[in-house]
Amino acid sequence: MRTINGHAALRIAQVAPLHESVPPQRYGGTERVVANLTEELVGMGHDVTVFASGDSTTSARIVPGCAVALRHAGCADAVALHVAMIEDVYRRAHDFDVLHFHVDYLHFPASRREGRVHVSTMHGRLDLPELAPVYGAFDDLPLVSISDAQRAPLPDLAWQRTIHHGLRGDSLALGDGRGGYLAFLGRMSPEKGLDRAIEIAARAGMPLRVAAKLDRADRDYHDRVLRPLLAQPGVEYLGEIGDRDKQEFLGGARALLFPIAWPEPFGIVMIEAMACGTPVVAFARGSVREVVDHGVTGFVCETVDDAVRAVAAIDTVPRDGCRRRFEDRFTSRRMAADYIELYRRLADARRDHPDRGPVLHPRRKHAHG
Repeated sequence: MRTINGHAALRIAQVAPLHESVPPQRYGGTERVVANLTEELVGMGHDVTVFASGDSTTSARIVPGCAVALRHAGCADAVALHVAMIEDVYRRAHDFDVLHFHVDYLHFPASRREGRVHVSTMHGRLDLPELAPVYGAFDDLPLVSISDAQRAPLPDLAWQRTIHHGLRGDSLALGDGRGGYLAFLGRMSPEKGLDRAIEIAARAGMPLRVAAKLDRADRDYHDRVLRPLLAQPGVEYLGEIGDRDKQEFLGGARALLFPIAWPEPFGIVMIEAMACGTPVVAFARGSVREVVDHGVTGFVCETVDDAVRAVAAIDTVPRDGCRRRFEDRFTSRRMAADYIELYRRLADARRDHPDRGPVLHPRRKHAHG
């Protein structure tokens, strides 16, 4: 048996959403995290299998849940394919030491039924009232949050720990910021705050370059609100970009604008900017205060007025300091090490107590048979 630092190498299943490939060709936060985590785990010597769309590219083994990512397949019922994939995971569960799910709550019934060592990373918002019943019904299943803020609406679940996302250290490099523009990277949805980014840039007297995805659900908002704003002088819309374009886009920006209006669970674009040495001007919602160190990697703001003042002071934030903080806090190697520690703890707990259910949050008192 292969060993790593005195421990047996683990056989790990990563179960990804099927909406985008792993990694995604363009936009796709969860699938990008799965890709980064998988490559690090393989590089560390672990045996990893990824359940994902068949057009995924990884050094791990792939078990396809569909031929191509559903975003490109015109799928009428995505849930059906995810349910079938989860059943396939459990048909093969004896091949793995731990199952790591990234598909929200879809696998909860099967995971409780089968009783295998597993953990679920929650990637989305948890403050919607419709979610409380399903999470309450499965409050014994072990979960990982991607920020402390994310778990705040449902604090009494079986949270194991918070593990912040990470990027490969060599995926982006320190940029010079000499493009002379502000950057917006994200979705064209009300919660992402592109309208506020346009206002901030205009009031700060700086051009804004926009790289954004337009989902079908946001087309009406785009047509009513954003289209006229994007036509204003000083605003350049580039469309949706992929990883290979982010170095030039983020590295050339003076700052990234992140004026969100929702409880962002993490916000990968913030650490992508830091990796390029680009300071972040963000609104204090969701995970922002956990990710941005005020005055060190950017500024945490409450209002548009605050953000305009922050842009004026952006040169007080050293770009090399942003990059160093990224290397200290947000690499995929650190993320993978955190997950390996958790995988081993869950596996050890099951081995020591084979008749007990999943490891629970320390504050929870009741046991499960």
